[in-house]
Amino acid sequence: MIFMTCRIFLLLACACVAGNALAQKYPTKTVRIIVPQLPGDSCDTIARLVGQKMGERLGQQFVVDNRPGASGSIGLGMTVHAPADGYTIACGQGGNMSVVPHTMKQVPYNVLKDFAPIALVATNYLALVVHPSTPFKNVRQFIGYLKANPGKVAFASNGEGAFLHMATEMLRSSVGFEYLHVPFKGVPQMGAELMSGRVDAGFSSFTGMYPYIVSGRVRLLGITKEARATNYPDYPTVAESVPGFAAGGWFGFVAPANVPNDIVAALNREANAALKQPDLQKKLEALGLDLRTESPEYFGAFLKSEYDKYGKVARDIGLVPK
Repeated sequence: MIFMTCRIFLLLACACVAGNALAQKYPTKTVRIIVPQLPGDSCDTIARLVGQKMGERLGQQFVVDNRPGASGSIGLGMTVHAPADGYTIACGQGGNMSVVPHTMKQVPYNVLKDFAPIALVATNYLALVVHPSTPFKNVRQFIGYLKANPGKVAFASNGEGAFLHMATEMLRSSVGFEYLHVPFKGVPQMGAELMSGRVDAGFSSFTGMYPYIVSGRVRLLGITKEARATNYPDYPTVAESVPGFAAGGWFGFVAPANVPNDIVAALNREANAALKQPDLQKKLEALGLDLRTESPEYFGAFLKSEYDKYGKVARDIGLVPK
């Protein structure tokens, strides 16, 4: 009995040593970061900047591989079919992981089963803006008009069932009003039409809209953070008039499911260490990002919460995946 107990103890000890050795040796070759968007997209910028820092710390290259298409589902589909060895990870974001699975047919991945969450890197927020010719000066006034004049305000979005449409629907369900939805093929076209005055209002990326807010081509009513942004304290939040309202994007690293836990832990540790470096913080915060340094478990719970939230919005409006 004593002999057997010793054998079991030794086997467990060896397993622990082997696991530690795996984490210590990783990575021994280049790590690929699949970015399911075009170069220059926020996810691409984040992956390159953070990946470079991680590579410097670990002594191996982290190389971005852009695989755009089908609202990000092509690149993420490739990720889930890659070997679960930690040498292929991806930059996921709110649109392709929280919204797209509820709005597109035949998405080639199950968000909650096919990925190992590594690190929530950053979150951002939206701006609720109107054309300057409209009489609306603040969120409360705007909502009062919406409720009193159903269907008269034209809201722009970047497509039926797209992220900005979902944000509009979240506001509608929170307050209760009817509006005219005017979907466009993408954010640039939507922004151009909003600034021309052919549509009245819309949600868009705060970072993307900021130059036009400053120049007066659009009027900011509120940002979609729960509390005012520390670097823009004079800008009110939508939540100040609609308690609890928050909507925004997020960016994070994910891997194929079943990647060893010690490799996930190592990648999480290095991503968080990179995000604490002042030069990287300055670059990313200049893009309007709120940097996050959370655990893989936190990211997993956050991902499920975001997935469930936008799934409910899709069901509530009767959205049929196309």
